[in-house]
Amino acid sequence: MSSPSQPVLFHNPHSRACMTRALLEELGIPFEIRVIDFRKDEQRSAEYLAINPMGKVPALRHDGTVVTETVAIYIYLADRFGAAKLAPALDDPDRGSYLRWLVFYAACFEPAVGDRAAKRPPVPRSQSGYGDFESVMTTVNDQLAAGPYLLGERFSAADVLWANALRWITGFKLIDSNPQIEAYMKRVLDRPAQLRAVAADQELAEQMGLAG
Repeated sequence: MSSPSQPVLFHNPHSRACMTRALLEELGIPFEIRVIDFRKDEQRSAEYLAINPMGKVPALRHDGTVVTETVAIYIYLADRFGAAKLAPALDDPDRGSYLRWLVFYAACFEPAVGDRAAKRPPVPRSQSGYGDFESVMTTVNDQLAAGPYLLGERFSAADVLWANALRWITGFKLIDSNPQIEAYMKRVLDRPAQLRAVAADQELAEQMGLAG
């Protein structure tokens, strides 16, 4: 059984929950994995819907608190386990930029990529929460080119989020990669904690009999 202070991640190795596992590895803390098997429709079970009514992973339970949505989980974990120094403090000048890039991922980047992948016709900028796909990608590419990390020389949880997201999204060819994206992903994903997370999820997928 897990101790009250040990986070529990509701997880599937073929999902965005891998991004949260990557952060947990980077934080260097003990945590427990609770596998949600999509083949058995466990994400729609009454037990799991009581944790996350949206029937999605990841979800996190810690000290009696349930947190859902990847960015919220990132903010919670990086602040809660501050000894890893992956989140600027509330009074740190970098805090605003840090939050900006975490939220930009969920509010602009994912919707823009999703609309493009689904071939949804563009709507007027005044009706779009993210403006347009080209502006989103220009903003991301310009920041990565300035590097080496989203906060300049300072590595943070925002980099764990973005590098892992870009790994998935370029891997599925939802956006074209480019030299700055490749260099950024290598800087982050070659870190020992990130390699551990990928290896652990590959092992879990094999144990579950999941191909690829």
